[in-house]
Formats: sequence, structure tokens, C-alpha cells
Amino acid sequence: MKMTNYRWVVGLFGMFIAFVSYMDRVNLSVTTPMIMQEFGFSKMDMGMMQTAFFLAYASCQIPGGMLAEYFGPRIVTSLAVGWWSFFTALTGLCNSFATFVAARFVFGLGEGPIFPSLNTANQKWFPTTERSKAAAMMSAGAYIGPIFGPAIVVAIMMAWGWRAVFYIFGLAGILIAVCYYYLVTDRPNESRFVNRAELEHIMEGTEVTTEKKEVAPWSTFLTSSQFWAIAGQFFVTDYITYVFLAWLPVYLMEARGFSLQQMGFAASLPWIAMTIGVLGTGYLSDRMLKAGMTKNKVRTLFGISGLVVCCVALNAAAYTTDKWITVMWLTLAHGGLGLVFAASWASTIDLGGKFTGTVSGWMNFWGNIGGVAAPVTAAWIATNYGWGVVLISTSALAVVGAVLWLMVKPDQQLKVPERASAGATL
Repeated sequence: MKMTNYRWVVGLFGMFIAFVSYMDRVNLSVTTPMIMQEFGFSKMDMGMMQTAFFLAYASCQIPGGMLAEYFGPRIVTSLAVGWWSFFTALTGLCNSFATFVAARFVFGLGEGPIFPSLNTANQKWFPTTERSKAAAMMSAGAYIGPIFGPAIVVAIMMAWGWRAVFYIFGLAGILIAVCYYYLVTDRPNESRFVNRAELEHIMEGTEVTTEKKEVAPWSTFLTSSQFWAIAGQFFVTDYITYVFLAWLPVYLMEARGFSLQQMGFAASLPWIAMTIGVLGTGYLSDRMLKAGMTKNKVRTLFGISGLVVCCVALNAAAYTTDKWITVMWLTLAHGGLGLVFAASWASTIDLGGKFTGTVSGWMNFWGNIGGVAAPVTAAWIATNYGWGVVLISTSALAVVGAVLWLMVKPDQQLKVPERASAGATL
């Protein structure tokens, strides 16, 4: 019997949903200059809007992961996409600082569960030898969004104004939520598109878990240095990423003198590099694991290497005077983070097992605490000390993240007490 490959359709779904989620975040970043001009908002005002999103987004990470474990990723993912898309569309109706902050906050509540839920689906749908690629696809989808986002958003703004951007992407997201609900199941054995050969292939390389609804043993996890290390390094990685996401368009226009059209192209290059880094790391990681390298060596190698590259490149960008050379260094810095993201999401499955949703939510929660801090912190530093200091201070955090990777140890799954293994239920 020829094996179906529907698991990769599920992987592509996750990639596309991640793509849409980041497109919807990029929307505000790219429309920022026009919104600031129309309403007279300051950098701090725009930073507060971004922070409102990240506060809500971060608060839903852990609950989102636990809900995906308990109710299944199908329903959680579908509801999350539909929720955030509705409030994306409502952003186009905002006409004051308060309404922008409220819309971005509620939008963040919807986006919060998405990555823990998608990663829970990866744990159920992919064998161990394919999870690096699955995690890389999910991560790459997120970073493809900012590649096309600036150019697409600029084109829409120039044709119909900034409000149309939010209406168009909101409608697209609602359609995607409906498709996911009807075409993806919680487990491969429930899907009419998976034949016996593919199911056996998935199960041969997947740890055996019960289908009983269980709650993660938080008291044990919170005493684990690995649990804190995976969170700490992701705080650093996401902080750096969201400095790019929130302020790169403004930085390129304000500090480097790019026009709106030039910015749309230049702002996409770092995200292209990150996408290449993520996909390349996923592919090479699975090849290295099949060749006999341990998970610890593979994940740690990519995690540390990516942060070291990022640190060096950000410092170089701070001291470069030519605007296109600056873009080159920023592109390299962001490409380095691609290695870290692929290693991070694969490590949550390695560490979490059947509690992948919880570990993913925990990691992404702390990552987005970094996201909460990044927009306002970068705005304050830029306002008082200039953009060069923003780059240098951001690069210093990368060193901290690289050291934390030594403590993650992805080949050692988080310990679960005997009673938790037996099933502590909600």
C-alpha cells in the first residue's frame, strides 16, 4: 500500500496559519508611520499599542497550551484564528489611542493559544525523526509573513488607505479558521485522509501516550532548571525579534533615510534570512539526528550558534554608516535567530512529550514577556539615546541566551511523577 502524506498537509496548514498570524502583527508595524501622522501619536504611544498586544498574547500562552492538550488542537486552533481575525478587522475602525489599545489587546488574546496549539498538533502528527522539519515549517510560516507583509501592506495602503489593510486580512483569517476546522483532526487515526501505511509510519516514531485528559505536573516542572532555561533563552530570542517587528520600518525610514517604497523592500530582507535559517535548521537537524547525533548536541549547537551570529551582526549594524550595509548586517542578525527558533520549538516537543502544549505555552509565554518589554524599551532608548544604543543593548542579551542553551538539555525529557503519569485530570 502506497503511503499517504497527509501529515505534511497538516504541517503546511500550521505554516500558513503562522504566516497569517505574523502578517496580522506586521500590519500595525508597517502602518505605524501613517497612523502616527493621522492621529499625532508619539513613538511611546505606538509602543504602548504593541505592548497591549503582547500583554494579552503572553497571558494566553500557558492556558492555550493546556487547552490544546485537553480539548485538542483542532478546536483550539480554529477558535483562536477566528477570534484574532475578527479583531484584526475591527482595528480598521479605530479612531483614538484608547480604541487602538483595546483592539490590539483583544487581538492578542486570540493569537495567544496559536503556537502552543499548533505545536501540540505537531507532537501528535509527526514521528520523532520528522519533528524538526515540522517545527521549522511552523516557525518559517511566521517569518514568511514579514517577508511579504511590508510590500503587501504598503501596496494596500497606497491603493485604499491603512484601514483597508485590517479589513482584508481579518476576512482572510476567518476563512482559514473554517478550513482548518473541517480538514484537520486532533490525531492522524481520526482523519479520513490518512491511510494505514501513513498511520503506521507516524506511530512507529512516536512515543506512546494515553488519550486520557491530563494536567501537567507544574510543581515538578517549576523546579526543573531545563524548564526555566528553555523559557529564559526564548525571552531573549523573542525580545530581539520584536524589536525588529515593532520598530524596523520606523528605524529604516527615520534613522537610515529610506523612502516608504524602499522600506517595504529592505524590511523584508531580515525575514527572508530568518525563514532560510529556520527551514535549513529543521532539515539539517533531522539529518544530523538520523546520522546518530544526540538531540542535545543538535539543538544546542544551533541555539548557541544563532545567538552568537545575531550578537556580532547587531553590533556591526550599530557602527555602520552606509544604509544598505546596515540592512545587510540586520539581515544576518535576524537570520541567526532563525537557527534558534527552529531549535527552540523542536526542543519543547523533546522536553514535553505528551505535555508539549504546556511546555510550548510556557516557553512562548516568557518569549512574549520579552515581546511586551521590547517595543516600549526600544522606544525609550531610541528617544533618549538613539537607535545605535538600541542595537548595542539588544545584542548584549544574545550572550545571555547563548549561555542558557547549555542548561536546556533537550535529550532529557522533563521528569513526570508517577501519579502524574497515571493521570491527574481536570
